[in-house]
Amino acid sequence: MARIGYARVSTTDQHLGLQKDALLAAGCERIFEDHGVSGSESKRCGLTGVLRALRKGDVLVVWRLDRLGRSVGHLVQIITRLQKRQIGFRSVTENIDTESAGGRMVFHVLAAMAEFERSIIRERTVAGIAAARARGQRHGRKRSLTDEQCIAASKDIGGGEPWEQVASRLRVHPRTLKRAIAKVYGGVPDGIN
Repeated sequence: MARIGYARVSTTDQHLGLQKDALLAAGCERIFEDHGVSGSESKRCGLTGVLRALRKGDVLVVWRLDRLGRSVGHLVQIITRLQKRQIGFRSVTENIDTESAGGRMVFHVLAAMAEFERSIIRERTVAGIAAARARGQRHGRKRSLTDEQCIAASKDIGGGEPWEQVASRLRVHPRTLKRAIAKVYGGVPDGIN
């Protein structure tokens, strides 16, 4: 069982000395580092390296939680993956250790907070979409063709012009044109097959 540390600073003018000293005092045999990398960056060489180096029974040690994850949800995701691999986690400053009952409890509280945060965001999104619809705003992708274009196109096709030619003129695929016309008329009108 090895204790492996991870340290990160957001800007190049910050120093890792404080974190490294704390990680060495916590018994870390190796320390992986990221310099000048924001916690919001998904690609962090040091973090990728430490996650690859950890083996079953090892413990990942960080100075503070915010050095590891960019949000509560991201932290929970990383720690959950570690637990599935039977790797422990310890945060020195917050005194969280998933090897202890108290540490596991704190982790479960963090996981519940992350789920609560996701639920709140989801509720706000749904409410925002409903409010926009009530104001008459359309949600989603802009329509390729207007109703007027569809009516004119259906007349051209009914007059004998091929679907492909009309679609090309409108700069859409023939299937897109057919769907748009069907939406306007509630189905493809007779006489324009």
